[in-house]
This record gives sequence, structure tokens and C-alpha cells, in this order.
Amino acid sequence: MPVPPSSSHQRLRLPWLYFITLIIFSIPQLCAGLQLEIDDPDSIKAAAGQVAYDMMKYYDGNVTGRIPGNLPDPYYWWQCGAMFGSLLDYYFYTGDGQYNDLVTQGMLHQVGPNNDYMTPNQTKTTGNDDQGFWAMSALTAAEQRFPNPPEDQPQWLALAQAVFNTQALRWDTQFCGGGLRWQVFTFNTGYDYKNTISNGVFFNIAARLAKYTGNQTYADWAERVWDWSNDVGFIQDYHFFDGAHTTLNCNDTNRVQWTYNAGVYMLGAANMYNFTGGSDKWRERVDNIFNQTSMFYTPNPPNVMQEQACEPYGTCNTDNFSFKAYLARWMAATTKVAPYMYDRVMEKIRASAAAAALQCSGGASGTLCGIKWSDGAKYDGTTGVGQQMSALEVMQSLLISRVAAPVTQDTGGISKGDPSAGSAGTFDPTLPQATIERKDRVGAGILTTLVLVSGIGSAWWMIS
Repeated sequence: MPVPPSSSHQRLRLPWLYFITLIIFSIPQLCAGLQLEIDDPDSIKAAAGQVAYDMMKYYDGNVTGRIPGNLPDPYYWWQCGAMFGSLLDYYFYTGDGQYNDLVTQGMLHQVGPNNDYMTPNQTKTTGNDDQGFWAMSALTAAEQRFPNPPEDQPQWLALAQAVFNTQALRWDTQFCGGGLRWQVFTFNTGYDYKNTISNGVFFNIAARLAKYTGNQTYADWAERVWDWSNDVGFIQDYHFFDGAHTTLNCNDTNRVQWTYNAGVYMLGAANMYNFTGGSDKWRERVDNIFNQTSMFYTPNPPNVMQEQACEPYGTCNTDNFSFKAYLARWMAATTKVAPYMYDRVMEKIRASAAAAALQCSGGASGTLCGIKWSDGAKYDGTTGVGQQMSALEVMQSLLISRVAAPVTQDTGGISKGDPSAGSAGTFDPTLPQATIERKDRVGAGILTTLVLVSGIGSAWWMIS
């Protein structure tokens, strides 16, 4: 009969059994994360699907009692419009239409009484850039032949035209020689500030409407916005600075640089290059904008996108987390209207997408995305809509060569336009309105007030 093991033997075995058990149960955690093969379309679609799914866990606009087209606090109204742009891209790239009804519902719910994305319950936060982000998503829907709304509802192209018309009427020559102010209403903090993103969004919309409709008036406005942005000093050697105050006639340029400012002008310039039949002037501008975006990529690992004004320092806020989404989105879109850019753009997209997938290793699922892609699989501990949106856009952009170029009204466009939309009918924001759903806060993610108060001379985000 075998001799039973002594208690001392048991005591010796228990630590080893415990250690082995820990290893076994830790294997899923060690292997968790988003799997992405950057040359495999099925892998890309699967990874994008997971990131989109995790992103939509934050959205409650489709829940009974909540408001379609709104994200919960702390997210600004504009960011929901931007998120819908990512979902439009998701459907366009992958063919997965599970979110289409939700996108249509939210985008139509927020159009406002005059069908121009001037929503009364957002009066205290409405910036020209906020309104413009919704318009860019509507324009994307038109360019991508996204299913049209019901006939008795405003149409995608007409919504973009309405926003363009309302913003053209706001072009302010009294201060700084032109330009759009950041905020729409005089009572909002930031009304005395003209910023690059508001004007860049207007430029982007004008250029894309020129290409879609063939209307020279839109192109003339795009030229005007570019020239003014350059003359006032918001564009200097193809660096895009944040903005300046009307009270100082825009002589106090805030030199912080964000990825999305470069991106929004890049796609606008690429559309003007296409609209003008490949003019040397606009090609030079596209090339130089892209070249200067080199500041937004890490040297090691190479070509990985970063928000250089805040990411290395851990100071990015809720809005900043989403900015890389727009640079990735607009870089990829640039290759469809300026095809010669494809190889240069995709070098950045491929490296950034691979790094972003490694960073999507957080949360209980092991798939939530952080923002610091240059850290690879070392999850940075941040989560949110912006992080998911940024990862989604850069990953699904890997599929850009597999989708058609944006349509125009002459090449298969199905969205109905209205060139006079938005130019008539306004509401008085000083009259009683529906209860404001958001706290009184700034929109569109520019850190204007905080940055200026805290001192804008920090050398790490300035170009002298």
C-alpha cells in the first residue's frame, strides 16, 4: 500500500499548485486585447466592429426617455455629431449597417427648427465649429450615398448647404479683417475669439460642396477662407495655430497646434485640388500640410500618431481624446480626391492602426482603447468615446482603397440639395427655450480659456 504523503509534502506542494493556478487563470488576461492584421480585410472589419461596439456603449440617445443625438456628460453636443461621422465611415468601409437607423434618428433629431443644426436646447454651447461638425457628417452621408431620410425630412446635402449658408452670413469683417467667431451667440464665453477649427470646418464644407455640386460660389468661399486664415496668421508655414481674440484684432495668436486643425484643412485643400482639375497651387498646399503633420507622429515607434500638445504629458481632456480620429478620417479621405497621396498617407495609417490595436487592451473585456498608441500594449488607463472613435477611424481607414471615391451630383449622388437652405428663418436665443441639457460650458474642444489663463508660453507645444 502506498504511503500517504506527509503534511510536510502537502505544504511544499501548495505554493506550486497556487502558482500554477495563477498562471493558468492569467493567460486570458495576458492574451486579451484587440487582434488586428492590417493587411487582412476580414481582420480589419472584425477589429473595427469591436471598437464600434465598445464605443456605442457610451451612447444612450436610443434609450427611452433620453434624447437622440446626445451623448451623456461629460461629452459635448458636437462630439455626438462627430461620432455619427465615424459610424457613417464604419458602414461605408465594412458594410455593417447595424447602426444606420440610430445614426439617421440622431442626426435628424438635432437639426433644429430651421433644419440647419441650430438646436435651441444647445444655445449656451453652440459654436460655429460645433454646428459645422454636424454639417460635415451630413455631407459625408451625401458623399457616401448613405440611405436618404424619409422624403418629408431634411436631406443630407440640404443640411450641409443650410449650415454653410448660416455661417457665410456670420463672416465678420469688423474685426481681424474677416473670419468666423468661435461662438455663435454674444452671451457665450468665446464669442470674442476667432479660432482655426471654426474657420477650417467652414473651409472644409465649402470645398466639399464645390466638388459635390460644381458650384463655383462654394469654391470662391473656400479660397476666401484659406486666404484669410493665412493672412491673419492662423496658418504659418503650414502650421495651424489655434486662434486669436477680436479684442486685440487677432494679434495674440495662440500657437497651440492640434491634429484636427491640420486635418480639416488638408481634406478641404484636397477637394479644391480635385475641383480645380489638379491645380499646382492646391497640390502644393496638400503636400505642405501633410509634410507638416510630421510633428504629430512619434519617432519611436515610427509613424504612430499622437496628440503632441497633450498626450505626452497626460493632460488631454475629453475633447482632445477624439482629435486623432479626425486627422485619420480626413487623411484617408484625402487619398480619394488626391490619389497621388495614397502611399504617403497609408504609411502613417498602417503604423498608427497597428499601434492603436495594441492599445485597445483595457477594461474587463480587454478591448477598450486607450489614447497613447505609442505605448503599444501597455494600456494607458483612459477610456471614453474619443479614445474609441480615434482607434475606430484609424483602423477602418485601412480599408480606404476598397471603397469608392465620394460621389457628386453628377457621378451617382442621390441626396437632394437646397442651395437656399438655412438662409431664411432664425430663432431668438434670448427668448425662453427648452431646458438646456448640458451645463454652461465651451464646445468643440479648444482649450482656449484654460490655456490662456494657465499661460500659453509652454515651449513643448509651440513653434516659434
